Amino acid sequence: MSWKNIIGQKQQTRIVRKALETGRFAHAYLFTGPVGSGKESVAFEIASILNCRSEDGSSSEGACGICPDCLLIKSFMHPNVEYVFPVESALLDPGDSVKKENKRFTEAKERYDALIEQKKQNPYFSPAMERSMGILTEQIITLQHKAAFMPREGSKKIFIISQAERLHPSAANKLLKLLEEPPAHVIFILVSSRPEALLPTIRSRCQAIKFSRVTAVELRLWLQQNRPEIIDPELSFIVSFSRGNLRLAWELINSRDSNPSETATIMLRDQALDFLRKVLTPSRFHEAITACEQNAKNLSRSDLTLYLAALLLFFQDVNHRRINPDFQGVNNPDIIGAIDRFVKNFPNPDFFQISTITEDAIRSIERNASPLLVMASFTVNIKALLKRT
Repeated sequence: MSWKNIIGQKQQTRIVRKALETGRFAHAYLFTGPVGSGKESVAFEIASILNCRSEDGSSSEGACGICPDCLLIKSFMHPNVEYVFPVESALLDPGDSVKKENKRFTEAKERYDALIEQKKQNPYFSPAMERSMGILTEQIITLQHKAAFMPREGSKKIFIISQAERLHPSAANKLLKLLEEPPAHVIFILVSSRPEALLPTIRSRCQAIKFSRVTAVELRLWLQQNRPEIIDPELSFIVSFSRGNLRLAWELINSRDSNPSETATIMLRDQALDFLRKVLTPSRFHEAITACEQNAKNLSRSDLTLYLAALLLFFQDVNHRRINPDFQGVNNPDIIGAIDRFVKNFPNPDFFQISTITEDAIRSIERNASPLLVMASFTVNIKALLKRT
């Protein structure tokens, strides 16, 4: 990645680039802002710039992305770059061979490796192990040990702490000691969407840079410049669905890349709308129940999230056209006819409650609730809310 691949955040990257160019880079930064705004991608670009050995890399243009150091950073294997996020305590047991061979450690390591692989595929994904109690003391002690070793000449050690608000209290106090007496060769980048949860003393020792949610215009422009093969209606769907969250946008892009012969996102949307038709047709409700069971069984959690989000965007379009029949800024311009037919047949639905149950279903899927129970409950609730009047 180089600066040109950072989506939005022009002012924020300008501050960072100027600090790098003038040699006035602070020893500790706190990157704050909404989830999915690209905070960690900027942190990794900084780490790459400060360790890139290619003549093609620079503070103003960004790292080269192809030298051995850049490739090691991309693979999370560079000795100068430490990436810390909430992990399970099973991974932090003393390193004797007996414990490392036990089932608990092995299973935790597999979950950890899967999260790192997901991070490699999606730079906007912030990993956290489900059974973690937060960023633990042992993780910060490891950083203390690694901070004692000098990097090679001309480079820096970069410690990137993801979801810093989840620092365990004892871990936060140990990190504070590091920040109070920072080694000259170490740069700390704390990343948090809830900085108010951090110790005030930690915040005071970091230079804060606040990131903003990426706008629809910025995301659309980046996609048009970097992914010209993505065109409407899929382009509009990706922009509308992500709502400024680059993690979600990247998942949609990866979904289509894994199925290049078909626009997977539009297929999921059409599948969701077909399900809605079955729910709302009394003679086909049994088909809706069958589709509900099949979707819960066959779709991944990520796909189920997109499936439900597609319905949420459709309901937003219906509400806009109900209020203003001439409204043109819909999320799904290619199915405007279906949107208007829905407005005609269901003129007075409770869109607040519809949006609430749809968003609740999305959150439940993301939090590992049973897909079958979530989808069954959603099916019954949406049918009750959408009645012809």
